[in-house]
Amino acid sequence: MENLAVSGGARPDRGFWAGKRVVLTGHTGFKGAWLSFWLGHLGAEVTGIALPPETQPSLFALARPDLRESHFQDIRDAARLAELVQAASPEIVLHLGAQALVRPSYQDPLGTFATNVLGTANLLEAVRSVPAARVVVAITTDKVYRNLEHAFPYRETDHLGGHDPYSASKAASEIVIASYRDSFLREKGVAVASARAGNVIGGGDWSADRLLPDAVRAWQSGNTLSVRRPEAKRPWQHVLEPLSAYLVLAERLWAEPAIGDAFNFGPISHEAAPVRQVIEIARTSYGRGEVEYGDGTEGPHEAGWLALETAKARHMLGIEPRWSLAEAVDRTMKWYRAQHDGADARALCEAEIAEYEARP
Repeated sequence: MENLAVSGGARPDRGFWAGKRVVLTGHTGFKGAWLSFWLGHLGAEVTGIALPPETQPSLFALARPDLRESHFQDIRDAARLAELVQAASPEIVLHLGAQALVRPSYQDPLGTFATNVLGTANLLEAVRSVPAARVVVAITTDKVYRNLEHAFPYRETDHLGGHDPYSASKAASEIVIASYRDSFLREKGVAVASARAGNVIGGGDWSADRLLPDAVRAWQSGNTLSVRRPEAKRPWQHVLEPLSAYLVLAERLWAEPAIGDAFNFGPISHEAAPVRQVIEIARTSYGRGEVEYGDGTEGPHEAGWLALETAKARHMLGIEPRWSLAEAVDRTMKWYRAQHDGADARALCEAEIAEYEARP
């Protein structure tokens, strides 16, 4: 493949996105709300399709992203999804809609598989009937790999797999994405890529069973945070890092459709960090907070080690992380503190994006 690296780190191009018609699934979730806000900031005409926000509060409600249209719709309903996609006539589709949590996938495996596998197939099938469509970026996860619990980071060519239903469903969706690209969409001139991002942190996530939201809830109420697996290592990154990567990837697919493939996005592989380190940074930033560390045996199976090799994204797309782990955690905790103290979430998001865009 041609080396397409961009010196200094690639970033979203406002001139590209201004006026682009975009369908964004999952726009009411944590990452989706941040992305819909950023797309509106860039001037895109965004149609959002998702279930209503699952948390109270929700970033979607508080940040009030500028959308062309917003539809509360289950992507498992193929017929209605197709109607909405065709009516929006998108040039670019960003697919974030998913059941995105490991532990709930044990509680509802069929719902998880239906949303993450059939929901993805439903969307790609709908795109087949949209003449204007040029680019699809489908977001999966860093957990799509058959995790061997070794110390080597996973490359895009490694075997897919998944122990828990969430990971397995996302690995299966990767096969669906590749199949639709190779069987239907490439010949129609639609460039398709999947994006496998590491563990994301940032202000505005109120989901249950996520590390920093759990910490914020515990410490704001004066309770002790219980951490099940303090030594589990993950490729942590601030939410704006993968979102920027998704936008840059879409831009490159528009210009060079042949690069459509799977891409890992995350920190440099040796910077994967244990949960304990993240919590200690968070506690220092927050200024207080008690923690009780478990021995790693509680709850259903979760991988103990996971790191991604991101050389492909660096060399082909020019994507480099801008914020270190310490800065990402510090910014996250300060966002929550400011919002809890009465700051407007929309203004906080706007300031965070402006600072990210300004970083060399």
